[in-house]
Amino acid sequence: MERTGPPARFTGILAVCSAALMAAAGLVATAPAAQAADTDLARNGGFEAGLDGWTCSGGSGAVVSSPVHGGAKALKATPAGSDNARCSQTVTVKPDSAYTLEAFVQGGYVYLGASGTGTTDVSTWTQSAGSYTKLGTSFRTGPSTTSVTVYTHGWYGTPAYHVDDLSLVGPGGAPATVPAAPGGLRAGSPTSSSVPLNWTASAGATGYHVYRDGAKVLSVSGTSATVTGLAASTAYSFQVSAVNEAGESPKSAAVSATTTQGGGGGGGGDLPAHALVGYLHSSFANGSGYTRMADVPDSWDVINLAFGEPTSVTSGDIRFSLCPVAECPGVETEAEFKAAIKVKQAAGKKVLISIGGQNGQVQLNSTAARDTFVSSVSRIIDTYGLDGLDIDFEGHSLSLNTGDTDFRSPTTPVIVNLISAVKTLKAKYGDDFVLTMAPETFFVQLGYQYYGSGPWGGQDPRAGAYLPVIHALRDDLTLLHVQDYNSGSIMGLDNQYHSMGGADFHIAMTDMLLTGFPVAGDRTKVFPALRPEQVAIGLPASTQAGNGHTSPAEVTKALNCLTKKTDCGSYQTHGTWPALRGLMTWSINWDRFNNWEFSKNFDSYFGN
Repeated sequence: MERTGPPARFTGILAVCSAALMAAAGLVATAPAAQAADTDLARNGGFEAGLDGWTCSGGSGAVVSSPVHGGAKALKATPAGSDNARCSQTVTVKPDSAYTLEAFVQGGYVYLGASGTGTTDVSTWTQSAGSYTKLGTSFRTGPSTTSVTVYTHGWYGTPAYHVDDLSLVGPGGAPATVPAAPGGLRAGSPTSSSVPLNWTASAGATGYHVYRDGAKVLSVSGTSATVTGLAASTAYSFQVSAVNEAGESPKSAAVSATTTQGGGGGGGGDLPAHALVGYLHSSFANGSGYTRMADVPDSWDVINLAFGEPTSVTSGDIRFSLCPVAECPGVETEAEFKAAIKVKQAAGKKVLISIGGQNGQVQLNSTAARDTFVSSVSRIIDTYGLDGLDIDFEGHSLSLNTGDTDFRSPTTPVIVNLISAVKTLKAKYGDDFVLTMAPETFFVQLGYQYYGSGPWGGQDPRAGAYLPVIHALRDDLTLLHVQDYNSGSIMGLDNQYHSMGGADFHIAMTDMLLTGFPVAGDRTKVFPALRPEQVAIGLPASTQAGNGHTSPAEVTKALNCLTKKTDCGSYQTHGTWPALRGLMTWSINWDRFNNWEFSKNFDSYFGN
């Protein structure tokens, strides 16, 4: 979804400038000296043994013989456009103890930090280090902390950086031992293609392996997982093991589960037969003006809070807060906002947190980011008492989908981790959890022509990148409302190109979802049709809200064709779907700005 109006806040840049000014003024505290009895706990901190002990994201790390600070070797890590070249290791530490982390670094942007401290995680960084420069920071572990992760990374798309002689000095923790097998393994409610699992934590474990019928299928850091890609009406056996630096535990006792027959799916089944979905600008201002939650008319059945946004592209850490008063005069207090949500819900409305938007790129390219995504989204849902999640990933959020060629069996990490994260949220909140998605046509219908990593003659291989996500979550999906705007011409099932802004475009794009289509022209890989009650048409509410605004008269034609097979114009549908769920718009604010033209037309058409 586009934002128009003031530019995004540059909080990260301000923080960097502030840090630089403090350093120049001598106000940055130096790390306290380590005690004499302390030892260096970092394994292979000089990289003389290659990458032994270290894990680098995306294969970004290598050991080089020049330039080095000490010894004969050093780390060289190369960021990519969507990867910051994070190299890390987990170290056993002692609870409630002081530690000093230091390293010599060289490069454009180099970061050094520690996470999982049990108190305040720390990091430090330097810019434009033409020769080796010493970085240092310190922290104290929490009362029950027995391990921390130390790491270095660069910045997205910048040149390679170098690290040498990294040390973590402090009291050593107890030697790690192999954890015991997890207990309490239990299966949640299966769908036709997935089974959610939960188990009890094992002391000392840093992660868990999940086994299906004896074969390892997942590795996670938490005590829950959802195994996907299963066959309908099939019995499976599952086990879990615990792992840490000392090794892997025996497998747990097995638990069995049988997938359902399929054909169902989607929470939030108490939506009206025809629903109106809208986005509410709750966290930012633009030319449409701020709209309080209490002032949203009863026309809106699903209200998506725009937006929950990441603290960084790859962190998985999602935050949401109300628009500041200085930016949004008239904004309600948080207490008033929460109370207004409860009033809407009492009236049968659903209020969701929408993640992403035009500025909110989210790439869950690691299991740690996936687990952080789950915990941070859960925190937002619980804080505001929300009904579910809307996924509005755009642009480069799925940009790493360059290796998969079959949407039914994705392997790209950002895709696999997103699916797993949403499955975990669904398992946590149960059948009433409302899940919606708002992809752009580029990432869905363009998959009819292009998908995967083949030679597309210049075509972006990300085309259709949402297809594996939609397919894997179709049993959990309440609504899919593709953005039928801000798009170029797209080919329909009639093999003709259709341009946005008129009834034909919406008819053709929606017909593809309700009919199904071969992916990249491969008739052996047909994307199955969604159920009509899972589909809404996405439109801009006004000419200011996005390219492709469609007049009320053309919207009515599209609805007539899809639900009654009248007013179909040049495109002939492959069916008639009176159960089509309804319409989505960007946004409630823009509709108010346009004198509620969009919602009034919806109410008039469906007799609300």
